Amino acid sequence: MALTDEERNRLADIVRLQPTKNGELQDAWELDSGSEVHQYLQNHLKEYYYRDDDSLIRSTAEANDLVDVEPGIEADAVAKGGAPDTIRVSELVAQVFEVVAGPDERSQSVVSVLNAVREAFDVDPEVDEVRRALRTLERKNVVEVVYRTVPTFKLAVERDEITVEVNE
Repeated sequence: MALTDEERNRLADIVRLQPTKNGELQDAWELDSGSEVHQYLQNHLKEYYYRDDDSLIRSTAEANDLVDVEPGIEADAVAKGGAPDTIRVSELVAQVFEVVAGPDERSQSVVSVLNAVREAFDVDPEVDEVRRALRTLERKNVVEVVYRTVPTFKLAVERDEITVEVNE
């Protein structure tokens, strides 16, 4: 099946962002709903993605070969429950990674991380964007959730053990 330019670009997004969810692709593709993402995947890219045991969207090996981007994570490390050596993420996710509490520090609430991002980078993201960034890092096994009164977050591994590459 020959892919259009749009399909190839969207497939590259899946490869780069994996493991991902409909909501993350909705943002990347500027669609109105997760349902639109699901319909697009089913109608255009059915052969090139699958959902893992946690219902996260991942690209097939064939999809990885079709596009000229690096996968978001090394599949083997994460499949075994470990942290990858390299993650490829958006600029905001990289900023969140830089400021979230380390593995030996007290975990932080989403608002605490938001304030740290604002202070460190002089940017003003929405709280929901920071929450999504933390959940993205959680799916990549580099952030863990600690449940207190509210969910809080901290790194699952030392910061210097991970190479962070920012997607263009």
